[in-house]
Amino acid sequence: MANQGIRVRLDGNATERDIGALRKWLEREEPLDERVRAGELRIQERPRTDGSGAPMGVGMDIVLVVTGAAASVFFQELLDQVKRAVSAWQANRRDVEDGAPPEDRVEPVNLDDR
Repeated sequence: MANQGIRVRLDGNATERDIGALRKWLEREEPLDERVRAGELRIQERPRTDGSGAPMGVGMDIVLVVTGAAASVFFQELLDQVKRAVSAWQANRRDVEDGAPPEDRVEPVNLDDR
């Protein structure tokens, strides 16, 4: 099985603070936290790369690394959970901070090909 993951990329006006805040938000989301504690998921910050895996500037991505034999069974459900969690974080950020939240991209990624 390929080494599957989900990449969360913040664009536009994103700051390092936004990356850290979103990572903490994802770590506290109940369905994601349960998968982390079960050893099925790791949430990491990684240097931003282009399609060939070459580093891109100073930005960071959040990568959720799916582990375990059952990964392919729940991958789509996990992808949907991450998208909902990122949307909830953006709504919260709008409420507590000035300015629009950064644009996001949440997408599957084959970590072996990065």
